Amino acid sequence: MKCLLKNGTEIEFDDTGSGKVVVLIHAFPLSRAMWQPQIESLRGEFRIIAPDLRGFGGATVFRESPTMERMADDVNALLDERGVREPVAVCGLSMGGYVALAFARKYSARLRGLVLADTRAEPDDEAGKAGREKMIAFAAEHSPREVIDHVMPKMVSGAAFKNQTPVVEQVRALASAQTRDGIIHALRAMRDRPDSRPLLAQIKVPTLVIVGGDDTLTPPPMAQTLASGIRGARLVTIESAGHISNLENPDAFTRAMREFLGGLP
Repeated sequence: MKCLLKNGTEIEFDDTGSGKVVVLIHAFPLSRAMWQPQIESLRGEFRIIAPDLRGFGGATVFRESPTMERMADDVNALLDERGVREPVAVCGLSMGGYVALAFARKYSARLRGLVLADTRAEPDDEAGKAGREKMIAFAAEHSPREVIDHVMPKMVSGAAFKNQTPVVEQVRALASAQTRDGIIHALRAMRDRPDSRPLLAQIKVPTLVIVGGDDTLTPPPMAQTLASGIRGARLVTIESAGHISNLENPDAFTRAMREFLGGLP
């Protein structure tokens, strides 16, 4: 589905199923299509809303400075557009986790639960910012396909990359369909995102932290630190999965989500 938000952003999204609302926010440099295994499995129990973030899938690119907060504003505006009034559960993976944290910061009254997958609260340090700058320069001169091939060893587990399992082609296909501008704007937004560590102690809703056991971008110790900062947060490690853990081991990821969502008040 497609709609024009009040802020002028055109966005494409899935809105399917019935019951309590669960919002799924995708990773970089993918689109809402990465959530298909979870949508298919969970829509019989929950109403699933999965948007494309700015510059990805069918959403328009930024016309102003790209930030995680503006992406969170889009999610909030989409909920208004779809007539959602009750608090929702929000799940974000990787970059989607940064957006979920921005949503928790700005729209805490709309939350009933939070899932933070393969992500972190820390901002980029100087080395991280320098790495983003290199990726921005690379993306400006190369195709989205070349960008994802450049970072693929960090997106999936070492075993998946070595054996070129189907998840590698799945991630490659999703990323290759994106635009150069969308990728560059997202890299800038991630580079400039704020430190979310002070927010963690303020999160009052039930929270689940998920991490792929073989994630090298946001590894398990980082997930443990994230979970430890949120009172009562639960940590689940998805075995045989790297950074895009929902695609590499979708059954285990969905099982963890279902158990968490089913226990929310």
